[in-house]
Amino acid sequence: MEVPVGPGKRAPTEGEGSRVIGPAIDRRALLGGFAGFTAATLPRTTRAAPLPLVEVAPGLFVHVGPHQDFTPANRGGIANLALIVGGEAVAVVDAGGSPAQARDFLEAIAARTDRPVRHAILTHHHPDHVMGAAVFRAIGARIWGHARLEAALLDRFATYRAAMDRLLGAAIDGAEPVPVEEPVVIETPRRIDLGGRVLELRAWPTAHTDCDLTVRDTATGTLIAGDLLFLERIPVIDGSLLGWLRAMDELARIPARLVVPGHGPASAPWPEALVPQRRYLEDLAAAVRRAIARGRSLSALLAQPPPAGDWLLSSNDHPRNITAAYKELEWE
Repeated sequence: MEVPVGPGKRAPTEGEGSRVIGPAIDRRALLGGFAGFTAATLPRTTRAAPLPLVEVAPGLFVHVGPHQDFTPANRGGIANLALIVGGEAVAVVDAGGSPAQARDFLEAIAARTDRPVRHAILTHHHPDHVMGAAVFRAIGARIWGHARLEAALLDRFATYRAAMDRLLGAAIDGAEPVPVEEPVVIETPRRIDLGGRVLELRAWPTAHTDCDLTVRDTATGTLIAGDLLFLERIPVIDGSLLGWLRAMDELARIPARLVVPGHGPASAPWPEALVPQRRYLEDLAAAVRRAIARGRSLSALLAQPPPAGDWLLSSNDHPRNITAAYKELEWE
C-alpha cells in the first residue's frame, strides 16, 4: 500500500545455514552509513500484546495486518508478513511498517524457532512492507528484492520517512533505506534453499508497482503474492492497471495450493483468490474507457465515479485508482 503524503555490499558468509541457488548478480552498495548499527540502537516502544502469527501451512506463518490506515497505535503494521522456517534457516517476506514492528516480529519468530533469520525478502517498496528492513539487516539477514527495488527506495524514502514521522511518531525511529544485496531480475527467477525447503522468487513487470516480487514455497505449494493480491481491502494502483491485469493472467498459472495476499486474510485458495481483484480492475478499466470514449474529463468522472463495490477503505483509494486508470488509458 502506498503511504499518504501530508503537510555497502556484503559478501555471503560461509556456513550461514542457507544456500542461494541460481545466478548471483553483482551489485555495488549504493547506500552506506550502517557501520556500528545494531538492533540495540533502535529505541523500543511498548506494545499491548505479542505479534500474533497464524500457521497457514507447515512451517509457514503469517501475521495478518489490520485493514487500517497508518496510526501510532498500529505502528505502521497494516500489511501481512510471512515467516518460512527451513531445516537450517529462516526467511521473512516483508519487514513490517516500522522498526518497532520489525522488532516485535523478531520476538514472535524467536518464540517459534531458534533457527537464524538469514533472508529478508521485500515484495515491493511501499512503507508498510519495508520500513522495518534495517532491523533485519542489522542481525545479518540478506536483503532480497526486485532489481528495481533499491532505486525505488532511494527515490521515495525521504518522502515516506517524513510522512511516517508524522503518522507514527516514535515507532518509526531508526528506519533507514537498505541496499538490495540480492536483486531479482524479471527474466531470471532465483531460488533460496533454507535447508530442505526451497523458495522460488520471481520479479514482475510493472503492475501494482514497478518493483513487485512474489515468493513460492515449494514445500507447501504456497504463493506469497505481496501486494499483487489484495483481498477485502481495495487494491491500489501505483504502477500500471493494464500491467496488473496482465500479471494476474501469469499469476494464475503459478502452481500453488494457497496464497498469502499482501492485505487480507492469512491465506486463501489459489487461484480462486484472484477473482474479486480481477473483477474490480476489469470493471474499473471498462468504466474509464467508456468515459474517455464519451469525452468525459477526469474531473467529471471523479464527480460521478463508477461504484467501488464493497471493498474496504475505498473512499480514498478508489478515486486514486480512477485517476491512475484515466491517465494510463487516455493514451490507448
